[in-house]
Amino acid sequence: MGFSFLPVMEYLSRRAFHAAGLCPHTVTLPRDPGEGSGATTIHYWAPPGEPRLPPLLLIHGFGPMATWQWRLQVGPFSRRFHVVVPDLLCFGGSSPCPSSPPPSESAQAAALAALLAALPGLPATARVAVVGTSYGGFVAYSLARAAGPARVGPVVISNSDLLMTAEDDRAFLERAGGEWASAADLLMPLDARTARRLMELSFYRKQVTSMLPDFLIREGVQKLFSDKREEKIELMKAIIIGTDEFQLTPLEQDVLLIWGDHDQIFPLDKAFAVKRCLGENVRLEIFKETGHVPQMEDPDRFNEVVLDFLLASQKSPNQHDQ
Repeated sequence: MGFSFLPVMEYLSRRAFHAAGLCPHTVTLPRDPGEGSGATTIHYWAPPGEPRLPPLLLIHGFGPMATWQWRLQVGPFSRRFHVVVPDLLCFGGSSPCPSSPPPSESAQAAALAALLAALPGLPATARVAVVGTSYGGFVAYSLARAAGPARVGPVVISNSDLLMTAEDDRAFLERAGGEWASAADLLMPLDARTARRLMELSFYRKQVTSMLPDFLIREGVQKLFSDKREEKIELMKAIIIGTDEFQLTPLEQDVLLIWGDHDQIFPLDKAFAVKRCLGENVRLEIFKETGHVPQMEDPDRFNEVVLDFLLASQKSPNQHDQ
């Protein structure tokens, strides 16, 4: 049997989650009256038992596995918060009702709101802090806007272009080299060359995995990105950000906007435009020498900045407290 880096990465990620006191759970959400057969299920990681600390929801982006994307955060964050890390619908162990249309980010947000309502021991009046990265930032914004400040407290949005347009998609493909017909072809690679290009676009620093032999990278990405591939392609088509039906409006909550200064997926100039649209309660933190995933490239600073923001928001007087 040949060597594969996937089991190693999965082991490291799961070890980090277990060390933080998080366990895997699955919940079946109540079915809407208009839905047909089947049910929506959400897989998530959280500590066992009722929350003893303030709740914090970590929402992953359009990459492989929530555990990979948040493995460097769950340890520090779990010391101060009851951390909940779900798989979004069409990712990992979470699936929408088979009769439902592909979930938009607002549908993802509705599923997460239902998950929060189903968490054991979490009061309906509890305010939940939310952190979302990339596509997860789209969902975090939708959840914060729909649920309102009485349910969703401070919001952290990392490297999420909430003003994305079809022209931005075309510009992204041009930055990638103009060889790919769609963003889905690049964001869900099935060959080593595309995977290497995606890593170059996502990270500022060269990744060890990009230096692996082609056959190992190819084996890895085919396992990672073949899972629910058609569902994820439809999910991309269902994104409403950038369409006429979406309008970016300010949030009432305190917002921390994080951006890597070398992000080649959502370039830094979009951070300033997003900040202007989100309202007066927004603070922008630019991470130097990082790309699209600062939580992975500069985890120490990311964790410090986010924790400082969330803890300060807890201590400050809040007009929404009952």
